[in-house]
Amino acid sequence: MSTGDNSFPVTVKDVILSGLMMRKGLISGMKLPDKKKASQVIEELGLTELSGSSLSELSGGQIQRVLLGRAVIGDPRLLLLDEPGNFVDANFEADFYEKLRLLNKRMAVMMVSHDIGTISAYIKSFACVNRHLHYHSSSEITNEELMAYGCPIQLITHGEVPHTVLKKH
Repeated sequence: MSTGDNSFPVTVKDVILSGLMMRKGLISGMKLPDKKKASQVIEELGLTELSGSSLSELSGGQIQRVLLGRAVIGDPRLLLLDEPGNFVDANFEADFYEKLRLLNKRMAVMMVSHDIGTISAYIKSFACVNRHLHYHSSSEITNEELMAYGCPIQLITHGEVPHTVLKKH
């Protein structure tokens, strides 16, 4: 997700409302139901205190959350994300992925990530691409499945504490 020029004087609420422009058009303007929907999205994403803030005042993780709000305000059936965890600090990362997990209850979420270790606790299934597509119908992957990749890969598991399994322990 890219924000372009963060110094442009636009508020968090304005950016989220801009997600409706494709459907509503720029000329028709935003109506009260749109503003109520924006307030709901802002609250859902934990941005209430920042709704009047300019993007230039936000951290990278906060901006990612605003852009997520812009993407979901129109209630899409499919949300496509490319490396959404970029620019998100470690403290915010778990909360961000939890928000995506909750959104996945009402829309399909498909994302690209190179950090399978982090996201494995939040996903239902995944596909890996390394010359070929390998689809895994659950969030867990076995040693046998890893052999299909033809290169050394560490097995990632999760439970109470996410960790990488280097060998049986």
